[in-house]
Amino acid sequence: MRASRLVTLLLLLQTRGQLTAAELARELEVSERTVYRDVDALSAAGIPIYAERGPHGGIRLVDGYRTRLTGMTGDEAEALFLSGLPGPAAELGLGTVITATRLKVLAALPAELRPRASRLVERFYLDASGWFHQGEPVPHLSTLAQAVWECVLTRVRYDRGDVVVERVLEPLGVVLKAGTWYLVARRDGEVRTYRVARVGAAELLAERFERPSSFDLASYWSESSAAYEREVPRLEVVVRVDPEFTAMLRDLIGDASMGSAEPLTDPDPDGWSRLRLRMTHPHDAPARLLGMGPHLEVIGPPDVRQRVVALARGALARHGSA
Repeated sequence: MRASRLVTLLLLLQTRGQLTAAELARELEVSERTVYRDVDALSAAGIPIYAERGPHGGIRLVDGYRTRLTGMTGDEAEALFLSGLPGPAAELGLGTVITATRLKVLAALPAELRPRASRLVERFYLDASGWFHQGEPVPHLSTLAQAVWECVLTRVRYDRGDVVVERVLEPLGVVLKAGTWYLVARRDGEVRTYRVARVGAAELLAERFERPSSFDLASYWSESSAAYEREVPRLEVVVRVDPEFTAMLRDLIGDASMGSAEPLTDPDPDGWSRLRLRMTHPHDAPARLLGMGPHLEVIGPPDVRQRVVALARGALARHGSA
């Protein structure tokens, strides 16, 4: 722990120049007294570090003392700093690790590359979650990530929706998809996917497992995602919609359903567009379509039209009684 702190202190000074003991204490989350002890330890180890007293004093390294990371281009430095996702890293329990890594790389970069990497962090930010999406609580994500790293059998309590079950898993990887975390794990020789937010408890066991050498997380996720999208139930609906509100329709039914929309050439007296939609989540489809209000009419199939009418009548009765 202390060794890591000493390295971070050294790199802070190398990157930012002179800092006061109070500034270093805040960065390292220790007391100023600890900072001075660390400075003495670095000095005793031969590091050219010293403290200047007075109102403009502070702790600094002898000018010219630094380690350089050579062989890196400006574009590579920018790509490296753009690749980090602070939010997901923190959820994985790696937030401080990512911060320390960036600091070390920034300190080691040649002077001519350092400003480019710093500007990138200041001007670009990657947010993995969607709009109006607060993110699901994933209190056991860091434990599962540790199990993945160390290939440790893990006992989890998992909510399948209809029942809570207990499983012993071989965690193989974690995936962040559209702001949602998933665990990919093997059980009884079969690789499966679990939603991390549904894990109610996770306990690392003493026994380790051998990770299959042929398993590739990216390939598995790509293939399983494609299979899920192919196999998810769909409902085919024919609608007529006011062309000015097609963006609203996309928001209500999703990109996948809207992307598969098939325009129909039937003439429309109002000049509306007629579409054949293949909607995912059939149970919710009538309510989503009703959200379009007077800007959409369901033409068929008849049972879907009747369900939309029933929902509309129920909403009218509810609001009328108020």
